[in-house]
Amino acid sequence: MASSDSRERIPVSELRFDSRNPRLEEYGVTERTKENEIVSILWDTMDIQELVQSIVASGYFEQEPLIVAKENRNFVVIDGNRRLAAVKVILDPDIAKIACYGKRHGKSVLDPLRKLPAVVSGRKQSWRHLGFKHVNGPAKWGSYAKAKYIAEVHREYGISLEDIAEQIGDRHKTVQRLYRGLLLLEQAERSKVFNRDDRYSTRFAFSHLYTGLDYEGIRDFISIESDDAESLVPPNAINRLGELCLWLYGSKRDNRPPVVERQNPNLRELDQVLRKPEALLVLRRGAGLATALDHSLPPTQVLEDDLSSAKLSLQHARGFLSEGFDRSDTLLRLAATTADLADDIYKEMTLMNSGQRRRRGTEE
Repeated sequence: MASSDSRERIPVSELRFDSRNPRLEEYGVTERTKENEIVSILWDTMDIQELVQSIVASGYFEQEPLIVAKENRNFVVIDGNRRLAAVKVILDPDIAKIACYGKRHGKSVLDPLRKLPAVVSGRKQSWRHLGFKHVNGPAKWGSYAKAKYIAEVHREYGISLEDIAEQIGDRHKTVQRLYRGLLLLEQAERSKVFNRDDRYSTRFAFSHLYTGLDYEGIRDFISIESDDAESLVPPNAINRLGELCLWLYGSKRDNRPPVVERQNPNLRELDQVLRKPEALLVLRRGAGLATALDHSLPPTQVLEDDLSSAKLSLQHARGFLSEGFDRSDTLLRLAATTADLADDIYKEMTLMNSGQRRRRGTEE
């Protein structure tokens, strides 16, 4: 922070939540969002209750002042919105009702909280501190919030991505990868092939998108040749970008869940599918990722994987045999069917092997 920054104690009644905070933007907070709504969002999503308990028990930690920007005659808290929400819940009975916090406290708890320590600074002067703390430091935001903040610093303050990375101690190109993912998301929404509000799940797994750009098959599918341009995907691949977003996030409107349920291993599996035209066709026809993946692998590998999986499952079942077998005919028939199927597969493989040997003998 700049040397001209000053620390003072500011009445809580004069402190405002930051509607531009990247984490709050993830939950649809805008300049029009009311304070009570913001408190409710913070309480429901960011563990404010534990913070309230800590402040009530030990007081506000004076060594961690809020960082405040003076904007339009308001003191806007650009770092410390969770702490501000916790204090407002303790002080204001009306806000406490929103958080379903029913405890009341005496003057010894309330009076020291009516003014909070704050460093009055500006957004531009504070970006290094916030970037280190929330992008690469001890209080990390989610990946989408990080990307939004990096974009704000880069675009509004004219700081290069390389300088941002250096200033916050990023040694793994995380800054560049996050910004690249945000560019792709913005292009998809700008081109109207994807709408975040239509995603199938409540949680927006932005990391699927920016991590996916590290996979060659995914990059080739959407025809990304360079990471330097603001529009990464060429016009002739925009529809494929929409397909990728659908597979990553699904569609609430069409009741379609995403095929990528977990980043590992599903993202790697999707990359493999997109490399094989036959597997891609299966995925486009609505089959699941596992089915499409089978069409991307050599048949020998599919057979080996399935046999290995069956063996592991049978070994697992055997461990529960003494306690799990209730002497029922149903389980006994299921075991018999499984044994017959395994025996049939073994016989067919043996016959195929014998036939191959006979052919070799004839050729010799």
